[in-house]
Amino acid sequence: MSVEFLEKYNGILRGVMQWENLDDLWSAIRGQKGEGWYLYSPGHALPEKLADSEELDHFISRMDTLLREEHDEDYCGIVYTDDFSNPALVKIFDPNNLGTSCGSSKTPSQPGWIMSRNKPVPLGTDIVLSGKRKQWWSRLWN
Repeated sequence: MSVEFLEKYNGILRGVMQWENLDDLWSAIRGQKGEGWYLYSPGHALPEKLADSEELDHFISRMDTLLREEHDEDYCGIVYTDDFSNPALVKIFDPNNLGTSCGSSKTPSQPGWIMSRNKPVPLGTDIVLSGKRKQWWSRLWN
C-alpha cells in the first residue's frame, strides 16, 4: 500500500479558484520534466505505469477542455492540489458530479480524476461512474 499516496490524498489541499490559477498549475506540472505522474480515475483500473510526457500533455489538454466546457462557472473551484509551484497530487472533481467536493461532509465526494507522483491505491468500490465518463476515460487513451 502506498502510504505516501494516502498521506497526500488525505492531506491538506488548496483549491484552484480561478481559471488563470489552473493555467499556472498545468504549467507547473508540465515544467516538472523528469517527474513522473500517475493518472488515475477512481472506479477504473489503477495505472500500471507513470504517464510519459506525451500522455501527460494529452491528459492535461483534454482535462482542461472538459473542465472549461462542462463547469459552467466563471471560476474553477473544482481542482485541488498540495502545492501550486511543485505539485505532487492533484484532485480533479467531475463538474457533473460535484456532491461535496470541498470535503465538509462526513462522506465527501471522491474526485473524478487524480494526478499523483506517488502510485495510487484503490479508493473504494462505491464510486458510480456515468456511462459518459466511462466513455470519456476510454476514448482518452484510444
